[in-house]
Amino acid sequence: MHGFTELVDRCAAFTLEALREANESTVEKLQTSSSTSLVKALTMIQLQKAILAVGMFSIFEANLQDGLGCSNGFDRAKKILGDEGEIDTKERFDDLYLAINVLKHGRGRSYDALVAKAKALPFRIKLPDESFFFEGDVSEVSTLVEVDDAFVQHCGDVISDVSEVIRRVHCELI
Repeated sequence: MHGFTELVDRCAAFTLEALREANESTVEKLQTSSSTSLVKALTMIQLQKAILAVGMFSIFEANLQDGLGCSNGFDRAKKILGDEGEIDTKERFDDLYLAINVLKHGRGRSYDALVAKAKALPFRIKLPDESFFFEGDVSEVSTLVEVDDAFVQHCGDVISDVSEVIRRVHCELI
């Protein structure tokens, strides 16, 4: 699991940098052309961030299941966090788990749980009465969670923090 957390951090940094460069290049081209393909490129860049976040978290779940020898890695990780008194880390993990579920499945119980605590979240969700995060932003992807660079970095940070606690308890996973 230690190798995974290092790789996921590097992968996220690499991908975000590549997306930043692509975004800058596309915005520069938009100064002289308003072609649909350029607007679609901006949207694709935003969608790629959501795909990255969901992928990071999904692969983390597989690593947890394999490393902990269980069928539900997230439930096992939450139990370990609770048993170790890592309440803040457990809450951040729970919130991120809900956010990733919302990205994958849309409205439902996870979305309702996030709406109930929207003001306390370290990321932004689209509230029931909102149609956009930023009206007029042609690059916005239709998701209920705003997936920006900070959200992707938050995913990596939470994965690292959860992994650190698990390695402390299960030294054999180092």
